[in-house]
Amino acid sequence: MKGYLQLSNGESFEGQWHGTPQCTSGEVVFFTGMTGYQEVLSDPSYHGQIVVFAYPLIGNYGINGEDFESIVPQPAGVITCAADETGHHYQSLEPLSALLNKHGIPLISDVDTRSLIKLIRAEGDMKGVLSSSLQHIEQYKEKKGVQGKLVKEVSVQEAETHGKGKYHIVLLDFGYKKSIVEALVENGCKVTIVPFDEKEEVIHKLKPDGLLFSNGPGNPKELAPYMPVYRRLAELYPSFGICLGHQLLALAFGGNTQKLKFGHRGANHPVINLKTNKVAMSSQNHGYVVEEGSLISTGFHVLYKNINDGSVEGMYHDTYPVVTTQFHPEANPGPEDHAHLFSSFLELIREKRSEKIYA
Repeated sequence: MKGYLQLSNGESFEGQWHGTPQCTSGEVVFFTGMTGYQEVLSDPSYHGQIVVFAYPLIGNYGINGEDFESIVPQPAGVITCAADETGHHYQSLEPLSALLNKHGIPLISDVDTRSLIKLIRAEGDMKGVLSSSLQHIEQYKEKKGVQGKLVKEVSVQEAETHGKGKYHIVLLDFGYKKSIVEALVENGCKVTIVPFDEKEEVIHKLKPDGLLFSNGPGNPKELAPYMPVYRRLAELYPSFGICLGHQLLALAFGGNTQKLKFGHRGANHPVINLKTNKVAMSSQNHGYVVEEGSLISTGFHVLYKNINDGSVEGMYHDTYPVVTTQFHPEANPGPEDHAHLFSSFLELIREKRSEKIYA
């Protein structure tokens, strides 16, 4: 069965449709990593997007039971050059296409992904419609207001706790990845995950040693009503912001964000630590960045920068124990060059504890 992608600029691409005939839409983005498609598909930061995989063969090691970052796949659709229907790995439980079909997510293979990605790089991320029928594309009415619901759709509805460590971390969930929680637990933490809009008094009653502002999908400015709350919390507790959490903390303290032309999504992005002058590779998935010039009066200073385009990749505050990274220190998929940042976060907590003891 033929499948079609119609872009908002009028361009269209044709391929092989897998799964039940339907029509769906979303922002079309691309991921450049050679491996890690299962982690990408289950990363809530991709919720509602149509993901194009740059690597030509996707699905060759199937789907296993261990590498999910959330319970269900998150994209609105998937586009590949070639899709392996078997999955050649001893841990494989099912093929890629079977997983997506089970959750009603369309997959189009045999697409000229090289040309599609070159087009996105030239013109920027854009909306697209996927369908098994050209006629349905013409009739399809794109849903309105979906972007504003993205975080609400992926955040937990009530608190849940993982681990039994000596440090209690409250994770504000904007669409967290399982690997972030696992990294904290492995570093000796008890982690309580709460909804992104949890009341301040509830968080205070949990008596956290620190807060983690998680990754998630969408435009950070859509959470503007919550910024005063996030700032008050970050001023009280040692805080670590990752990806969307990094952007939210910048906005909460008076900074600004802007949309990148085509985003950073891959497992091989070099970043430089401005304090140590050392470069390391990072895993990234974001379409928005913090504007460096907007940080002047916020108390934040740039800690990491992207080698490729000079964009802000991390910050630290000069008054409060707050650090952030635009990239993913937990990786999955990607290099583990920045895994030490979780222990660095705990060091901030220990320093805060010492201040209380000697106060």
